[in-house]
Amino acid sequence: MTQEQKQYKAAVEAILFAHGEPISVQRIAQAVGLEEPAVEEILALLQKEYSKPEHGICLLVLADKWQMATKDEVQEPVKQVLDNRRNSPLSQAALEVLAIIAYNQPVSRGFVEQVRGVDSSSTIAKLLERGLVEEAGRLELPGRPISFRTTDVFLRTFGLASLEQLPDLYADQSQPGSETQS
Repeated sequence: MTQEQKQYKAAVEAILFAHGEPISVQRIAQAVGLEEPAVEEILALLQKEYSKPEHGICLLVLADKWQMATKDEVQEPVKQVLDNRRNSPLSQAALEVLAIIAYNQPVSRGFVEQVRGVDSSSTIAKLLERGLVEEAGRLELPGRPISFRTTDVFLRTFGLASLEQLPDLYADQSQPGSETQS
């Protein structure tokens, strides 16, 4: 590897570290002045390096974005140092709201409340605070309600690369309305 290639690799690594959130190959390529295939090669090289046991970090691919993350094996000491309260377990209500949003997004608070049958504004506010959901604009409905969708934090938290990896809602039962008669 030439000195110039090492500098590009160092720049990509620094961007991933400093950005903290998932970032696209396109944005990294623009920042370092390389073509996207060259950046993808660097990312693959870094991912391979970080997979070695002597590293406490890894590179995750989330949809079409990359992010530096802590390996599972070293999460406990990191949690102790950070004392991160955001990692407290989600309530049953929060899991219900998250599932409704994940499977139907983008959705309004009114839709979530219609499905659950109870006020969900405080639960949605907590999910927003934790970064699991975000505003997705306004729906073309009367009153133009705010819609919500899941985030990259949601994908990372639940170990998903994309929403397509969500379990099928009807995998263990017959489809609604397709009940068989004996």
